[in-house]
Amino acid sequence: MTTYLIIGNGVAGNAAAENIRKHDAEGKIVVFSRESRPFYYVPALPEYLAGEKAADQITLHQQSWYDQRRIDLYLDTRVTQIDAAQKFVETDKGKRFPFDQLLLATGGNSFVPPIKGADSAGVFTLRTLADADRIKQAAAGAKTVVLIGGGLLGLEAGNGLRKLGLKVIVVEFFPRLLPRQMDAAGAAILARQLEDMGFTFYLGAKTQEIAPGPDGLTVNLESGEKLKGDLVLVSAGVRPDLSLAQALGLDIDKGVKVDDTMKTSRDGIYAAGDLIEHRGRFYGIWPAAMEQGAVAGAAMAGQAAKYDGTLPSNVLKVAGIDLMAAGDIDADGKLTALVHQNEAQKTYRKLVIQDNLLVGAILLGDIRGSAEIQAAISKKTDVSRLKGELAQADFDFKRL
Repeated sequence: MTTYLIIGNGVAGNAAAENIRKHDAEGKIVVFSRESRPFYYVPALPEYLAGEKAADQITLHQQSWYDQRRIDLYLDTRVTQIDAAQKFVETDKGKRFPFDQLLLATGGNSFVPPIKGADSAGVFTLRTLADADRIKQAAAGAKTVVLIGGGLLGLEAGNGLRKLGLKVIVVEFFPRLLPRQMDAAGAAILARQLEDMGFTFYLGAKTQEIAPGPDGLTVNLESGEKLKGDLVLVSAGVRPDLSLAQALGLDIDKGVKVDDTMKTSRDGIYAAGDLIEHRGRFYGIWPAAMEQGAVAGAAMAGQAAKYDGTLPSNVLKVAGIDLMAAGDIDADGKLTALVHQNEAQKTYRKLVIQDNLLVGAILLGDIRGSAEIQAAISKKTDVSRLKGELAQADFDFKRL
């Protein structure tokens, strides 16, 4: 009987565990989680923060899910040591667990830039339910939050706090919001809509210091402006959690290097999710982690599984506004772009074409056709026959 250990109970770890059990009915599967709750949907944390959903409503796998699949789940448990030669791990509880196959799915940690005062009381990051609980507590009675970072989770968290009655001030280093998902024109439309909701933005701004005082915190910008807040939320992206991988001496660049089966540079040790890079690429998105975990689980169970990469795409709501971004959004304007913009309806559509292939897209406010567009990008569909029509407002994307 094969023993599989999975370190990390996020989307990659759960996808791997499910696939291992699918291909190996008898093997022993053990999952370790640093958190006190089973697997939950991290992108829904802003809704939990706003009080719109309870913890149970964003929990994807209750304990019964693990029990039905005969998966041993250890919550509140950190793996502190891995012995690759003797094939065992040791936890912070002092227990040792042997393994035949090991998956590192430890994910990432919130990145906090080296800002003076970033370790002050009242400065938070949002990555876990426990983080959200701490922010909720601090927000009770607060009037203003300064949000450092204008990315997806940050804006959604800011909107959650806005719904709790707080004024939201956003400081973004890039000259536009959502720099990974939006170009300048689309981001400007989004910013105007968010300003109408009450957001205040400082774009192209760099935080110099977070200074605590008797009446809260002051965020000092390099421009000399001083922004007062009762709490500060830093949302500056995620960095891979490489502590265990480094101790193992695995090959690491942007993240842990893996091959197409998610295997690391050590036999019997796999990695998936926000801590890995594949073919030189780091993803850091939920769909990629799910696909990587599924491939890792199948490969660990002896199947001929292969990961070919994931189309970078997001279909979501930003403060209730529909957004789809996929592929190469051509933020620098180097490729051919077919743009349709409607200021009155607050919609923006950009289709990016290279060598007659649809390679990227942004849909804001109206995401009809998003599934067909993502499929066309994935399949490298030749759109030369439709070039003259794609920019039309009423184009039927079923024709792609």
